[in-house]
Amino acid sequence: MKIAWNVAITGMNARPENPGPGYAVSRCLRQASGFRGRLVGLGYDVLDAGLYHNGMDSSYLLPYPAAGSEALLERLLEVHEREHLDAVIPCLDAELPCFIAIQGELERRGIRMMLPGSRQLQARNKDRLPDLCRRIGIHTPETRTVADPGFFRSGAWSYPLVVKGAFYDAVICHDAYQAEEAYHRLAAQWGYPVLVQRFHEGQEINLTGLGTEHGLLGAVMMSKRALTDKGKAWAGVSVVDEQLERLAATLIEGLGWRGPFEAEVLRAKDGQLYLIEMNPRFPAWIYLSHGVGRNLPLTLLEMLQGEPPPTFSPLRPGVMFVRYAEELIVEMKAFENLMMSGALIA
Repeated sequence: MKIAWNVAITGMNARPENPGPGYAVSRCLRQASGFRGRLVGLGYDVLDAGLYHNGMDSSYLLPYPAAGSEALLERLLEVHEREHLDAVIPCLDAELPCFIAIQGELERRGIRMMLPGSRQLQARNKDRLPDLCRRIGIHTPETRTVADPGFFRSGAWSYPLVVKGAFYDAVICHDAYQAEEAYHRLAAQWGYPVLVQRFHEGQEINLTGLGTEHGLLGAVMMSKRALTDKGKAWAGVSVVDEQLERLAATLIEGLGWRGPFEAEVLRAKDGQLYLIEMNPRFPAWIYLSHGVGRNLPLTLLEMLQGEPPPTFSPLRPGVMFVRYAEELIVEMKAFENLMMSGALIA
């Protein structure tokens, strides 16, 4: 069945070392044989590169999440009046509480989303992840909330250890100086809490999929092959890992999760799997799902349209992606229009 919806996608920032997922989601839809709709980019900064890409039919600026859900709703209704949106795919962690808060209002206007509830979103927060994992019976590294940077010189934990921001970013630290520096930077950038996590040496493997009433749907797994300085995948290869898929299925069932997600998992040297994080949206490497024949953004729209769960072909291992940077040529007039009016209409 062809989908001719107007779909808005957030997360159009595309910094090479830490790109947002939005433009990768749009590529999945644009290149899907079943999609015939319009793609609307939503961003928070006039320099979000995905807003200018010729793959987008139009682009708009949103108020930052700190402005609250009412400001977001007002802006989305302005976009809806012009674009007649059928669906929105939020792609950033920090914006999800606002989108969840206005989901009912958007649905009353015919705008569909596939999101978890507030309780499910909070339960997988970094500071609550250990409690969740204990409850559903999966492993995660010991994690502690740190309010005093003096912790890093106390000798309570050995090095290396991992310092993590409330929403994004994690830094492997080998001494107290590095840890204190990371603590102050992450607190300034993302606020509190700042977390410290035990470091386990091993191989990171990630899984993305959809949580539905039928459980885990469309799992796509990859192993990182090259990293940015922020630990993000610059290259990766698809894998098939039944143990990882079982872990993800347990996670989705235990949470009653609805919507996209990414599980970041570490396989330690002894073979034990540790859940490092659960991200509540598609990852930046989601284009790999199109490459292996499991186009998850398209599947999400099919589910919102009321289609039954698709029957996927077996996952193909050994499909590799390599991320690259490119320069977009943008007319100054387009930049000025987006800056002044908050809209860029192709």
